[in-house]
Amino acid sequence: MTGLDLSSPVAVVGTGTMGQGIAQVALVAGHVVRLYDAVPGRAEEAAAALAARLDRLVAKERMPAADRDAAVARLRPAADLAELADCSLVVEAVLERLETKQELFRALEDVVDDDCLLATNTSSLSVTAVGGALRNPGRLVGLHFFNPAPLLPLVEVVSGFATDVTSATRAYGTARAWGKTPVACADTPGFIVNRIARPFYAEAFAVLESQAADPATIDAVLRECGGFRMGAFELTDLIGQDVNESVTHSVWRSFFQDVRFTPSLAQRRLVESGRLGRKSGHGWYDYAEGAERPEPHTADKAEPPAHVVVEGDLGPAAELLALIREAGIPVREEDEDHGTRLVLPGGGQLALADGQTSVEFRDVVYFDLAPDYRRATRIALSASQDTAPATLSGAIGLFQALGKDVSVIGDAPGMIVARTVARIIDLAHDAVAKGVATEEDIDTAMRLGVNYPLGPFEWSRRLGRNWAYALLDDLHLRDPSGRYAPSLALYRHAYASETREGTS
Repeated sequence: MTGLDLSSPVAVVGTGTMGQGIAQVALVAGHVVRLYDAVPGRAEEAAAALAARLDRLVAKERMPAADRDAAVARLRPAADLAELADCSLVVEAVLERLETKQELFRALEDVVDDDCLLATNTSSLSVTAVGGALRNPGRLVGLHFFNPAPLLPLVEVVSGFATDVTSATRAYGTARAWGKTPVACADTPGFIVNRIARPFYAEAFAVLESQAADPATIDAVLRECGGFRMGAFELTDLIGQDVNESVTHSVWRSFFQDVRFTPSLAQRRLVESGRLGRKSGHGWYDYAEGAERPEPHTADKAEPPAHVVVEGDLGPAAELLALIREAGIPVREEDEDHGTRLVLPGGGQLALADGQTSVEFRDVVYFDLAPDYRRATRIALSASQDTAPATLSGAIGLFQALGKDVSVIGDAPGMIVARTVARIIDLAHDAVAKGVATEEDIDTAMRLGVNYPLGPFEWSRRLGRNWAYALLDDLHLRDPSGRYAPSLALYRHAYASETREGTS
């Protein structure tokens, strides 16, 4: 896909953090960049700030001084929109208000040539609605960069309902020519990343609200067991609780208050209290100087079981058998049709989180999902008040013998990582079925945009076609609000697998 010629000037309207970042990307790629801001003097200030950024890159030996000088020479602050008349692309990064963006693009239509590509960097508004006010909405496309734009590789190229294919193609090619990794998606609430990432936050908050675990423990399990770069509580503190909640509300409202995207009351209370995260000095965690970071719950040392019996196929947790044997614990395997579990010497059972609760069964401890049990440094266990103390102790000792820290949480169906991953997989399948994006682009977006250890479809293939559906179906039976109801797309995916395998 061909992007803009480097001889084509590019304009960026809006000179905040995101606007400066986008301008830097275009500038370093070799374009003349015109900076405009409606506030007098802001464009000049932004140009000076950009030059200082490039100076720092030179000082860190990440950019030759000659390239810096050439880039600064191509940087042109503009005092009036009319100075953008010769640009082939104008990207806006102004206030996230529909009327503001529409007014800007209407004014730009009177200035730029008919073949100038117009792009909005909106993260929460409808690209279709932004372009709806234009005489020619076909040339408007979404170019959603992630902050900081010079560092993060992902760009969502969003086609509104009226966007011409040629416009989307030019925008995609331009992002790629600028050294970014573009993904194409339709104009849907949240696009790819902000739509599919909602369960990462929502399920962590739900576990907290059910009093099954505290923020530090949930974060530790997501990082050290789930393989995510950050936990949900520390990540929303970094993003800003008000910003994260605003995106959640936007997606929820845009999907006509779909229960799958319901915002968190706990987060609402946090925002109402002014605890917005790092920027306010307090969010889920206290960032005041000298404040102690709470530690995750970690179980005391326990004795490992003398042996374990494996009944059935452990599926996604099958690699645990090798780890148990390596730890010197004898393993006996039995081919059983009625379950997939580990049985301890006293008869207590360990099972991979499946959407059911410990209290439903006699003496069962659930353990959470990990993408790589060998590399995981922490495992979460879930037990009920009816679980025998010896069974819980044996389960703790077993995983400690494998070199893992152990966090015991309440009787939360689906636990932490498993329910989060299952919901992410479901939303991804639903998005593909509705033409939002391809499987490949969704996996790329989630790995690059939010640093997930695996893309949703990579997870799905690794866990088995029926895994997410079965877990969510069990969760839906226990919480029939609709929050966990598997999508029709996921049902079809699981059913197709069963048909091919010859089952009815």
